[in-house]
Amino acid sequence: MLMSPLSPERTTTMNRFSSAVPDNEYLADSNVLFYLSDAVSQLLEHKEEYTHVGVIRYFAEYFSSVKNSNHVLFREYSYVTATPHNRASFIRVFWRCYRQIGKSGELLSMLEYRSLLQLLCPDFPLKPVQSAARIVLMDDATDYLMSFSDFLFAFQLQFYYKEFLDSVLEIYQDLLAGKNPNTVIVPTSTEQLPLVAAEESDREQQQDGVEPSTLAQCVDAFCDRFKHSHPPRSCMRGVLEQTNRISYHSFLLSLAKHEAINQAIGALPNKSEFLIDSEMDQELDKLIAQISVSPGSNSSGSAVGGLKEMLQRKASPRRNIHHRRRIEGESDGSTEETDSSEN
Repeated sequence: MLMSPLSPERTTTMNRFSSAVPDNEYLADSNVLFYLSDAVSQLLEHKEEYTHVGVIRYFAEYFSSVKNSNHVLFREYSYVTATPHNRASFIRVFWRCYRQIGKSGELLSMLEYRSLLQLLCPDFPLKPVQSAARIVLMDDATDYLMSFSDFLFAFQLQFYYKEFLDSVLEIYQDLLAGKNPNTVIVPTSTEQLPLVAAEESDREQQQDGVEPSTLAQCVDAFCDRFKHSHPPRSCMRGVLEQTNRISYHSFLLSLAKHEAINQAIGALPNKSEFLIDSEMDQELDKLIAQISVSPGSNSSGSAVGGLKEMLQRKASPRRNIHHRRRIEGESDGSTEETDSSEN
């Protein structure tokens, strides 16, 4: 089930028909004004393309694409990450477009996954992909190959909860250094360990991790004042209660594999149905049937053209019309690294 544009932490309490919720609070939490502003901006920027469509129909198609999670396709990174709904929608689009990689069992590198992401979002940066790869492979092994499912579940966690996880990392590092993240530390001594001894001590601490109960208390207190989406507290507590010591990496790895996280975000099916997408399979079957009844045609060219047409039908009716033409032209020669994953 797809999530709504509302933050998952507020969905159960925010309702536009409830008199207990002020109008301005509902509008802020639902991001309605953000989407309305973007719709108007896209209409003004590309008004010549939409003149024949009509304004009413344009807005209807715009918000229909937002509801159906197709609105992020070929959009810029700042837009893709602007709201929780956009992030979940992008995760789902990525899964639907490249699910066949998982079905084939193909293993890809971090840079190959980034190339696939850039086909959907041209300015997608490297750092989020590196962060996801580190969850799967640990810090210094990001040049190894990863399965599609391992990468996607790690990417989902890192991409959707980025701001929260960055803050948790700061809390974790404070605990490693012997600080209390909830208090102000005033230095009382200028004595320092020799550099080599300090580095060895830091390495040992990184390997051993921190007390899970202490981290749980700090994270729980941080959730009280954090204004954006974060993983369910019960899920984080459950992970932290399973071990005597925990590192930041093992904490993220456990969260990435946790089905409760997947359900909270609402972008992907459960793991037992991860490789199943009936609607997309029907589209592919139609495409294969079209190719098979045209023995004299160029099968490869027909397949590529058909897939592009299928994606365009599912894309946003806004800026994407113009943007897709440019991206398709640029991407023709940019997928050599990952062409093998389509075989």
